[in-house]
Amino acid sequence: QVQLVESGGGLVQPGGSLRLSCAASGFTFSRYTMSWYRQAPGKERELVANITRAGVSTNYADSVKGRFTISRDNAKNTVYLQMNSLKSEDTAVYYCYADRGLGIGLVYWGQGTQVTVSS
Repeated sequence: QVQLVESGGGLVQPGGSLRLSCAASGFTFSRYTMSWYRQAPGKERELVANITRAGVSTNYADSVKGRFTISRDNAKNTVYLQMNSLKSEDTAVYYCYADRGLGIGLVYWGQGTQVTVSS
């Protein structure tokens, strides 16, 4: 059974930090590109960051560059999102996403974790 379980969300003040984790099971984690998406109320889901299979290459949305860092530990089947200098506009539900690539349509979503940035 495939599972992506996010954790680490919560309430934080502007300027604060959070570290999200996504624990994967039920598939060969190291063969999947991993991503974090987010969806704020009334807005479309957007890509925050992604990381290639071996963790060599990363990509970030312009809105989070320099503040967020994505990483992965293939030995632990876990992907992380370190979020620093948080802003109110970072408030959203954050989702973990796995994509096998190769055009074969093997993709998985986590259930999401709420991040609220407010004073």
